Amino acid sequence: MALKLPRLPSIRDLTRIYNLGAKQQLSQNFIMDKNITDKIVRLARLELDNALCVEVGPGPGLLTRSLLDGGARHVVAVEKDERFGPTLDQLRAASQGRFATVFGDMLTIDHASIAACARQQLGSDDTARFEHVHLLGNLPFNVATPLLVQWLHMLAQRQGIFGAAPVSMTLMFQLEVGQRIVADAGESARGRLSVVAQSLCDACSIYTVPASCFVPRPRVDAVMVQLRPLARPLLKSSLRTVEHLARFVFVKRRKMLARIFKDWDAGHVRLLEECGIDPTWRPQDVPTALYCDLAALIEQRGIRLP
Repeated sequence: MALKLPRLPSIRDLTRIYNLGAKQQLSQNFIMDKNITDKIVRLARLELDNALCVEVGPGPGLLTRSLLDGGARHVVAVEKDERFGPTLDQLRAASQGRFATVFGDMLTIDHASIAACARQQLGSDDTARFEHVHLLGNLPFNVATPLLVQWLHMLAQRQGIFGAAPVSMTLMFQLEVGQRIVADAGESARGRLSVVAQSLCDACSIYTVPASCFVPRPRVDAVMVQLRPLARPLLKSSLRTVEHLARFVFVKRRKMLARIFKDWDAGHVRLLEECGIDPTWRPQDVPTALYCDLAALIEQRGIRLP
């Protein structure tokens, strides 16, 4: 049976009591309706048995409550804004030893501190015994893309929390950014993020959250995107080469690849043909697997991308 939290003050009441208004400079937008966060956890279909959940930017802790009510037994939150200390301490006290917080910036934090927090919480010597690690968060829109790119590079190199058990990522993005991440070949939203993410992960949208559900209300809707590592990643080179290649071609997304490569070096057009890429395609038409083949060929031959 899933463990449940005791009755707690509402998040809306706590933000009022502790004067926890959203900070514009931190791009904070809070969800106040637990029905929404419960639905996110339900649709994420997380394997919570023998799993470590790392939540980024819990804020006042509503998604955390849904995780704990959903049966999560090991949750570590990383929060940059120390104003949320009282609400997260209250949640820790109610969690029966299932929740702990690390204060720091996820962009710069040493992941060893997350592991140390998990060890403290669990009384365990290491976190390698977990069968699954789930990275979740209602990410501030202004840092969501840099965080994702950083984590993908860490996943490719099996660094930090990505070094042991398989790590799924269930993360909130602006709707337009989320659409880019999950876009398939041939879709207009496809871009650099699509290729970089899909070289390592299966990416899908699990829930669109209207702007009206956030306080303060942002200008755009949001979407929860889930990325799960591929059993056989498409990546055959460094992720940096794939990222550089994708950035190079998508800057000229309206042009055919033949023109893009001729403008670079006419002799390099043959690289497309060697990888089975139709030179008349535009950047959004190329499947991720072929981008990975092309990046590997460029890397093997020591060719410098512009």
